Amino acid sequence: MADTHTGTCFCGALEIEATGAPLEMGYCHCNSCRSYSGAPVMAFTLWKADSVRVTRGAELIGRFNKTGISDRHHCTKCGGHLMTDHPTFGLVDVCAAALPSVAFKPSVHLHYAETVLPIRDGLPKLKDFPAEVGGSGELVPE
Repeated sequence: MADTHTGTCFCGALEIEATGAPLEMGYCHCNSCRSYSGAPVMAFTLWKADSVRVTRGAELIGRFNKTGISDRHHCTKCGGHLMTDHPTFGLVDVCAAALPSVAFKPSVHLHYAETVLPIRDGLPKLKDFPAEVGGSGELVPE
């Protein structure tokens, strides 16, 4: 049986469940993620869309879609960020902190060309997205 990870928003009213293992884990440095999170970098876990579901409090989900490809979900009760749905890719990006039982092992930095917090950890730093999902796939130096 696949691993099941459960997480909640900040107040606990919304609960999500992710099954299996994330496809990818890393950091996003794009201006949108930084502005939305209020942090200099956002830690993410990336899952197939059918691996993530809301198990409690679905009526409390607030959504915001600034770019057309990223549908950000948050709790309307506490404002806690949970996940970002990317329907054109069939993927869901769950905030790493929202799933505490997932051992966070980042393997990539996305949108590193926009970074405001340089991180020298030896991981690949992509200018934007991988080529497989429509990005340039171009690496930038640490």
